[in-house]
Amino acid sequence: MNFRPKHQEEPEINLIPFIDVLLVVLIFLMLSTTYSKFTELQVKLPVADTDAQRDYAKELIIAVGADGSYSVNQQVVVGRSMEAIAAALTEGAKGAKETVVIISADASAKHQSVVTVMEAARRAGLNQITFATQSSAQAGEQ
Repeated sequence: MNFRPKHQEEPEINLIPFIDVLLVVLIFLMLSTTYSKFTELQVKLPVADTDAQRDYAKELIIAVGADGSYSVNQQVVVGRSMEAIAAALTEGAKGAKETVVIISADASAKHQSVVTVMEAARRAGLNQITFATQSSAQAGEQ
């Protein structure tokens, strides 16, 4: 009599078909995926139509040129640093904290230039910021 238990063979998982299926899925995904480049997006900025232009009691107009130059109330800001812009905004506001800063940026100005103006206004203590736009009638003339 043989009382020893029979050795059952351990079941094996064959990985080769699994790898084949994964490779087919990978090739399918690689061929069907389209890669788009976000740097090639053409952005057309919107125009805004308003019924009446608002008049503010104290306003400070800062213009941002396409080349990154700045002017505050038609006075050119010497330098392009945030400190120079903040000093010009502080001088233009003359201590009035309720002054509204109107940013008039060229359509081809860099986004960083506008963000720099916003940060300079915050550092100067001017919290009310708005943006100048052109009406659709003016946009059609250009």
